[in-house]
Amino acid sequence: MRKPEHPNPNNNPNSKNNNNNNNSKLRKGLWSPEEDERLMRYMLINGQGCWSDVARNAGLQRCGKSCRLRWINYLRPDLKRGAFSPQEEDLILHLHSLLGNSQKK
Repeated sequence: MRKPEHPNPNNNPNSKNNNNNNNSKLRKGLWSPEEDERLMRYMLINGQGCWSDVARNAGLQRCGKSCRLRWINYLRPDLKRGAFSPQEEDLILHLHSLLGNSQKK
């Protein structure tokens, strides 16, 4: 477990008066193209790791969860978008005819 960067003066991690600067300046909402580029560049060079560290080391003011979701759902180079190819569609129909909607144990 990592040590906190800025210890809480009250020694109470559940205190609502925790003045942790990391939480107060995190961005929310839509990602900018610049943020996408930073995350993409960082991930292609360094790979995955602790997502909180990825957010900090890439210079993003986002939480680790936001970076993880952005990478997995939108930015991964191997992410396939668009319609199924005719071969993929044939394979899906063939496997569905063999297996049905769900496999039973």
